[in-house]
Amino acid sequence: MIDFLRGTLAFTDTDFVVLDVQGVGYRVFCANPYAVAAQEKETVMLYIHYHVREDAVQLYGFTSREEQSLFRRLLEVSGIGPRVALGILSAGRPDEVVGAIYQENLGFLMKLPGIGKKTAQRIILDLKDKLADLPMAVSAAAAAAGSGALSAKPGKPTAAGHGSREWLEAKEALMSLGYTEPEADRVWPQVLEKAGEGASAEAMVKLALQALFRG
Repeated sequence: MIDFLRGTLAFTDTDFVVLDVQGVGYRVFCANPYAVAAQEKETVMLYIHYHVREDAVQLYGFTSREEQSLFRRLLEVSGIGPRVALGILSAGRPDEVVGAIYQENLGFLMKLPGIGKKTAQRIILDLKDKLADLPMAVSAAAAAAGSGALSAKPGKPTAAGHGSREWLEAKEALMSLGYTEPEADRVWPQVLEKAGEGASAEAMVKLALQALFRG
């Protein structure tokens, strides 16, 4: 399994680049090859998805872990293959796509290449509760919940409490990610222990997710 490749660009085409890694040329399909080529660096690193078909082995490359992770989640949706998933990432940033899924924004998803109404509905149905561990999921869930940015608002810091505004916002975001209120309340003592005074809702969400992932 290839996780990433680091090398120099030998060739750029409309849907792939050739990466020269110590004299071996790897053809890597990208969402935007020319954006990769525009990087003024001696070496380029691409995170790789290694895809095996009956008749071919193909490499798909991404400039960030976020893109790589979202690409793999999209492949879990019935009817979406690597080319369609790559087309989605070519038209929308990972945070925009994740935000549209949480907001159930069919209009946005249907504007993406190769995505019709049924496929957009399937993306929402299959992925809305499976994106909580992605880096951009917290802010996307906050937007979907209508709570705005989860950063601390200006003003005098107050002690984090179970009924505080920050925890209520954090809990709303967790529920948007698919967790239940009892699950959020269960990890509250661990959040309180680590959050301290003046903790923002975003910080509380991250601590809660860590506790929930540990079980």
